[in-house]
Amino acid sequence: MSQYLTGNASKVPFKCHLKYSKTVTLQKTSQPGQQLLSGCVWSDSVYAVLINVDALLYLQMGYANPQQKAAGIHTRLYSRAFIIDDGNRTVVFVTADIGMVSQRLRLEVLRALKEKYGNLYRQDNVVLSGTHTHCGLAGYFQYTLFMITSNGYIKSSIQPLVNGIVKSIDIAHSNKRPGRIYRNKGELDDSSINRSPHSYLNNPEDERNRYKWNTDKQVLVLKFTDLDGDGIGMISWFAVHAVSMNYTNRMVSSDNMGYASYLLEKDKNHGALPGQGSFVAGFSSSNLGDVTPNTRGPHCVNSGLPCDYLNSSCPVGGVTYTHCKAFGPGEDMFDSTKIIGHSIYMKAKELYANAVEEVTGPIHAAHQWVNMTDVTVQINETHTVSTCKPALGHSFAAGTTDGGGDLNFTQGAVEGDPFWDGIRDALLGPPSNQTKECHHPKPILFSTGEMNWPLPWHPQIVDVQIVTIGSVAVIAVPGEMTTMSGRRLRKAVKELESENTFKDTEVVIAGLSNIYTHYITTYEEYQVQRYEGASTIYGPHTLTAYLHKYRSLARAIAQDRVSELPAGPEPPFFTKNLFNLMAAAAVDKKPDNSSFGDVLEQVYPVYRQVRRLRSQGRDTTFVTVEVYDNRTETWEVVYTDASWETRFHWLKGSNQQSNATIEWHIPPTAAHGTYRIQHFGHYKQMKGLRPIITKYQGSSDVFRVTDSFYY
Repeated sequence: MSQYLTGNASKVPFKCHLKYSKTVTLQKTSQPGQQLLSGCVWSDSVYAVLINVDALLYLQMGYANPQQKAAGIHTRLYSRAFIIDDGNRTVVFVTADIGMVSQRLRLEVLRALKEKYGNLYRQDNVVLSGTHTHCGLAGYFQYTLFMITSNGYIKSSIQPLVNGIVKSIDIAHSNKRPGRIYRNKGELDDSSINRSPHSYLNNPEDERNRYKWNTDKQVLVLKFTDLDGDGIGMISWFAVHAVSMNYTNRMVSSDNMGYASYLLEKDKNHGALPGQGSFVAGFSSSNLGDVTPNTRGPHCVNSGLPCDYLNSSCPVGGVTYTHCKAFGPGEDMFDSTKIIGHSIYMKAKELYANAVEEVTGPIHAAHQWVNMTDVTVQINETHTVSTCKPALGHSFAAGTTDGGGDLNFTQGAVEGDPFWDGIRDALLGPPSNQTKECHHPKPILFSTGEMNWPLPWHPQIVDVQIVTIGSVAVIAVPGEMTTMSGRRLRKAVKELESENTFKDTEVVIAGLSNIYTHYITTYEEYQVQRYEGASTIYGPHTLTAYLHKYRSLARAIAQDRVSELPAGPEPPFFTKNLFNLMAAAAVDKKPDNSSFGDVLEQVYPVYRQVRRLRSQGRDTTFVTVEVYDNRTETWEVVYTDASWETRFHWLKGSNQQSNATIEWHIPPTAAHGTYRIQHFGHYKQMKGLRPIITKYQGSSDVFRVTDSFYY
């Protein structure tokens, strides 16, 4: 889903090109010394990022669980692009329903944009941010560690992501409408808790006392309207992990943030199917590193008792087991996703409705590539600190209370384990003394910065970027910042308020942006070495280095000296030694005397609302629920596989035969009437040595939905 926003200097006319309409020319005179930011939105709405048939064989990105292969669709994933232009400069902000933006994904998107638009959309003015759903596809990384945990670099996984993101920008670029931008801010205090409170408490007491909570409850909303005040879209930032759908889920899902988008777009695009309305609701991640939506907190699943506070373990009989798991507020993960997503949606809706503070001022964009393995910062007259080559600590293997590891690692480990270190040394080699000293007190499990076969295991070159939209500064952060890290970064940029450029500026962090580098904790949190500290790959002074770099970008913007910033060393774009561990998709077979798309278990003739509907077919991709219109004697699609109310499960069976289960959870709002479920798919066969892909479809029997079985 996209928006195109354009602005005017004094007495410069607006022009807007809308699909299915004529060119509109409007005149507006801005106030002296200000520029009025105005907007356009395309009329085709959201563009789906994926899915193809083979995607249902891929690993999901987030939990690093090799068993979590995608096997169905809970909700669709979307790219939502916002293009803002003040007449002189342009910035693009994309929030995509994926775990995180990888360096390879960003580079491929930038290459595609350059081919289409020349130098209009570049690395400095395009921000790509992931919502951090842990139920999107993997396989779009070019560094060895991520390829190992994602079954490799998979072209058929990354290509739909590139195409979807670029398409959303294309639609935004080609459909324009003038408008205005407003901002509003509030707090949401019932949808998140800190999952590493012990680490947070290691921050200075006087610093902690400045804040009411140990997570950021702030919700910032940008509201986009046309010149008549009619809403055309919004962006909301809130810090919470999109892990309401837990590590047992095997369906593609946009999780709690995606559900918030779904609800608000459903509100504003009344009667339209998901992805087909004109209103754009982007929900973006922020400094969510230590923030979980599992508000019931962690408990030992084997005993029901609270977990150990310091290391989130469950000691039973003197032995530590990895049974500490956190749970959301609902009865199951679907209920928890619905509760958290609904709360985020309600707060954003409230802030959107009451947003009256207009965003004015020019647009700026500042960007650098930085070698994060070699940043030195002067902290006082006598001392400097430096970053390190990447490395992961032992507590990285413990995972978090949202999804722990399966081995006997625990969070908070500040000493190595001879058993695991011995295996590491034999297989991968030991870390150098220099790396061990640099990362102290982290006991290194994987010295990834010293591992380069077949390709580097972790990136060295990282994007740092700030874009300003009038009085709103968006800091694109290449990882997961903890609560206090994000507060320090916002404070560092706000310190430049003495410069007129940042006067009364609202600073927001857009997390999981441009490249993924795991976590960014404070120096004090790093000492505790819970999962987040063990996953801060550039060492204990990572945050200090980022504060230094982002201050430089903000200062360049404030002093209008962005053009003097050195670009920095360009990141690699690997073409050799990328590997794919996925087997080729097998041919599809069917039982004798049957056809692809046959229904195995038919529907009942009548259903009441709020009952589960279940239909089975073979090997399907897209799903529709259709109601019969007696007036036109046609079938109308009312739900698709993008709808919250539908679920599509795919099970690869024996003898190359697959079954699909389609569920429609009939909502109370479903109209009485005659319905059917349709499913559409493709099957693969070989003719000679040539693979042939053939479409098929299947349909359930007709059934009725009513409020009574006596009809």
